[in-house]
Amino acid sequence: MSPQGPDFTIGVEEEYLLIDKDSLDLAAAPDGLMEACKAELEGQVSPEFLNCQIEIGTAVCRNVAEAREDLKRLRSTVARVAGKYNLAPIAASCHPFSDWRNQHHTDKQRYNELRDDLAGVVRRMLICGMHVHVGIDGPDQRIDLMNQLKYFLPHLLALSCSSPFWQGEDTGLSCYRLTVFDNLPRTGLPPRVEGWGEYERSVEAMKTVGVIEDASKIWWDLRPSSRFPTIESRVCDVSPRLETALTLAALTQALTRMLWRLAIKNQRWRLYDNFLISENRWRAQRYGISSGLIDWGRREIVSFEELAEEFIALLHEDADTLGCLREIENTRTIVATGNSADQQRAVYRDAIQAEYTHEEALRAVVKHLTEEYHADL
Repeated sequence: MSPQGPDFTIGVEEEYLLIDKDSLDLAAAPDGLMEACKAELEGQVSPEFLNCQIEIGTAVCRNVAEAREDLKRLRSTVARVAGKYNLAPIAASCHPFSDWRNQHHTDKQRYNELRDDLAGVVRRMLICGMHVHVGIDGPDQRIDLMNQLKYFLPHLLALSCSSPFWQGEDTGLSCYRLTVFDNLPRTGLPPRVEGWGEYERSVEAMKTVGVIEDASKIWWDLRPSSRFPTIESRVCDVSPRLETALTLAALTQALTRMLWRLAIKNQRWRLYDNFLISENRWRAQRYGISSGLIDWGRREIVSFEELAEEFIALLHEDADTLGCLREIENTRTIVATGNSADQQRAVYRDAIQAEYTHEEALRAVVKHLTEEYHADL
């Protein structure tokens, strides 16, 4: 940590789905694909629970500019290697029409144990997410910032939504992913924790009775990382476009710095009960950015156009210091053009109006997602 406070380094993890370029259906990753990716990406790529998924993670980045270059390299490499097998990655949290019953889990000890422990619930985990780490050295400070930052998780979720379709049907939700993920234990908003000691005692209690091996099995929307001195936001859908992912990373980083800046002035963000934050979480999951979120201080629903301007004003100093003001201001563009869920539905509607069948329209959505993946590379 520098004399000015934490360095607020960031790291981004993304999960992708692999599709067959001809059928646009999901396809399992061949062993050769994973080995080729591992050879080029040196520990920054791994299989995921289902063998049609692949996960990447950036290095520790000092700023969003570094994250952009690393994510470009990672996304480009996965796409190039997958292309040799007539496959393509998409960065969407649910595939629009594939059936989870037809997928198989990756044969690794960790995933075999998950299958045995979580039974039928984990079989439906045909979902992908995005995680953002922000470096904070002090354990108690990580807990304090986590308690405050969770207020903003619904805002981040709403901007990220990319999972409106599930098994060939429009779910009516902007983020169906959480509907699946929330069936797992130890998910959802983190509880209010009174310091690192309390958190450690709770984790140790779970370990002692044998229900978890370590804190990596705590899957809250926001948690202290079990591996790094970071807080880890896990609420977001994965974003088809690189620039959207970078905006979400920048917002997470700048929000953390803003809350730290309040703390050094002996101030803090008001702590709201999870009951109230959960209502906004549901609104984000259901409506994305189309119907606004509740400002619990004002006791009214505020449109995302207004929320975007509030974000930019609130975070201007921090974004300027961190060098991510452009990415923060891109929030306006996301609100103006719609999140990925909005765009996927628009592609589907346009295809139906062009007299595509339902199945053809869903394939048009997948084709759109492959194009979005490459748009900013």
